[in-house]
Parts: sequence; structure tokens; C-alpha cells
Amino acid sequence: MQENLIQQVETLLREKPQLRPVEMADELKVTEWAVVSALPGELVHLIEGNLAEAILQDVAHWGAVTTIVERDGSIFEFKGSLPEGKPGFGYYNLMGEAGQLHGHLKLDAITHIALLSKPLRGKEAHAIVFYNRAGACVFKIYLGRDPQGVIYAHQLQAFNRLKGLGYAR
Repeated sequence: MQENLIQQVETLLREKPQLRPVEMADELKVTEWAVVSALPGELVHLIEGNLAEAILQDVAHWGAVTTIVERDGSIFEFKGSLPEGKPGFGYYNLMGEAGQLHGHLKLDAITHIALLSKPLRGKEAHAIVFYNRAGACVFKIYLGRDPQGVIYAHQLQAFNRLKGLGYAR
């Protein structure tokens, strides 16, 4: 890890705490993964990408979450339970019922996963973020909230358990 990048990220966190990692990456002219890897340990736990399927299988039992795909400034969100998936034809296939998320995830393209705990728009936020080998975010799963906007306690506990899968930087 470049010491200079760590210092730059620390400075941005201090001066512009509202920035999301993708915005920090744009400002620093590096990949989002490089920024996330340079965040302080209290904000992020890093996990190898080969655990993506196991994590997704676990999250399928958490209840309503927010799944986000962001491309070129456009943001697609799905709020609801992540359906269980199964491998087939080189993909991890999400086979939700009507009204649930459907998709085909190329999990062998996931090289890193971050458990990110960084406030978003002034509110506590926790996300599982999946990155490809180029350092770009493929998709994110944010913990769900009750009608009062409070993160579900059982999801926060499950998220914290996933931290045991992380590795030291």
C-alpha cells in the first residue's frame, strides 16, 4: 500500500467526509478499490473475492437489503430480499420470484470484497461491496432499514460476523 495514498485518503476523509469511495477515487485519480484498500481499519474489512458465493448465500437469509449497481454516474437500486442463487453455466444465477431481483453474476470476476462501514448522507451505513480485478465496483449490498430508518440489528450482527472472513492489510 502506498503510504502517500493512505495519507491522501485520510486527508479527504477529514476535509470531505461526505465523499463516497467512488468520488474519492475520481478526485485522487485511482481505482475505487485502491481508495477502499487505503481506508482506516475501523471503516473497512477486506475479504478475498473467492468468498462471494458464500457471502451471497448468507445475505439471502437476511431479509430486505438494498442492492446497487452504479455505472457511469447512473445508479440502479433494488430494495428487497436478495434471492438465493445457484451456480450454472459459469454464473451465479439469482432466481427470485416475481418482484424480486433476478440476475446472472460472473463471480469469477470478483477479486475483492469490502465490508464498508462509512456514513452515507449523514446516516450510519454498512455495505458489502464487490470489486473486479480492475478495481471497479461491480455491485454493492447495503444493510436494510426499518420504517424509522434504523439499520436492522440482525443484519448488523450478521455483517459483523462476516468480518471474521477478512484478511490483514
